[in-house]
Amino acid sequence: MGSQGNSWADQWGSQNDVVEEDFGKKGKSSGKKMEKVSAVASASFGKAKSAAAVGADKAKAAAVVGAKKVKSGTSSGFNWIKDKCQKK
Repeated sequence: MGSQGNSWADQWGSQNDVVEEDFGKKGKSSGKKMEKVSAVASASFGKAKSAAAVGADKAKAAAVVGAKKVKSGTSSGFNWIKDKCQKK
């Protein structure tokens, strides 16, 4: 199986020089594009950050309410057990 055909390195190895040359040429002209992409990404990040903050606040509020319910339920459960044990 390994001896049949060219290996991956044989097929794609000669392309490396072309890719490096193309990358060098594109690097200079794509700087402006990267600035635009960076600006759009930072604006999107700001929106995502504010949405996450709102979501975190909602989650925190729900956790606090849930913790209060658990605490009051536990307290009433212990009081119920205490009342049942004292009647005997």
